[in-house]
Amino acid sequence: MKDLKELTLEELKEELIAMGEKPFRAAQIYSWMHEKLATDPDEMTNLSVALRERLKTEYAYTVLKTAEVQTSRIDGTKKYLFELPDGNYVESVRMEYHHGTSVCVSSQVGCRMGCRFCASTLGGLVRSLTAAEILEQIYCIERDNNERISSVVIMGIGEPMDNYDEVVRFVRMITDEKGVNLSGRNITISSCGLAPMIKKLAEEGLKVTLALSLHAVTDEKRKEIMPVANKYSIAELMDAVDYFFDKTGRRVTFEYALIAGVNDTDRDVNGLAGLAGPRKCHVNLIPVNPVTERGLKEPDRTSVLNFKNKLEKKGINATIRRELGRDIDGACGQLRRRHSDPAV
Repeated sequence: MKDLKELTLEELKEELIAMGEKPFRAAQIYSWMHEKLATDPDEMTNLSVALRERLKTEYAYTVLKTAEVQTSRIDGTKKYLFELPDGNYVESVRMEYHHGTSVCVSSQVGCRMGCRFCASTLGGLVRSLTAAEILEQIYCIERDNNERISSVVIMGIGEPMDNYDEVVRFVRMITDEKGVNLSGRNITISSCGLAPMIKKLAEEGLKVTLALSLHAVTDEKRKEIMPVANKYSIAELMDAVDYFFDKTGRRVTFEYALIAGVNDTDRDVNGLAGLAGPRKCHVNLIPVNPVTERGLKEPDRTSVLNFKNKLEKKGINATIRRELGRDIDGACGQLRRRHSDPAV
């Protein structure tokens, strides 16, 4: 059964024509789904009762259930646990900034990348999300807070480039001027480094930002914390990053999770500067969010600032990610894992 929210406007027109309906109905339905955020075809009051009944019986209509919401008393960050139609769970995070509200969405249930610092991967990959399920995470948050979000980061549970087709479909739909009409420049896609897919993304004509989860500056060290490094070397990643910039003109962000005693030495500073220096990129330093099962610890604040200052002295544009929601299950995958296993 096709999912209405998975269909582009053109695909929806084709479906309605096949049903014997007027094609202009497609724009009405599309608006109800992506502008008015209808949770059920029955809300689409400018459609006939007969058409609404057909939509309900002949198509799926993805709506997520909010299983839990945690709100930070420090900064107002909200972490959502959503139940999918099949009973699986994913997380999303709503973050407030001076420039507006950003939502971090998940692209998979679980993850198979195996990064040592991430709680999302502890249970492996269950399945990938559909574009409709990614969209609905945003729509649920917008309905709950009576707002329109201003930016999206695909940096929650899962590896977006491991769910390539649905993530690209999601981006095309959320940037559609007939729907949410969010600028591609306000969308960031994170990847742990699937080099061929990064190059493929560069060919899509999407003006999105790419955030590369680098986290180490040598192949040897990267293999210790990120299994994907066994398949794609740093040299291959830099080639993919250069290709992305050449094709899109979009500056790439290097995400670098600082782990005490692992990747926070002067040698790491020098190596990171060597990779970032020749490229139009930005380095985002992230004190690692402790994951009990991994035994990794974040450096103290002084060490993080020193690392940043040393990079800047080498001419590298670096920032320290603002730590939001640290008094709740802040690390990606923690809330889902605790909900699935209360003993965690």
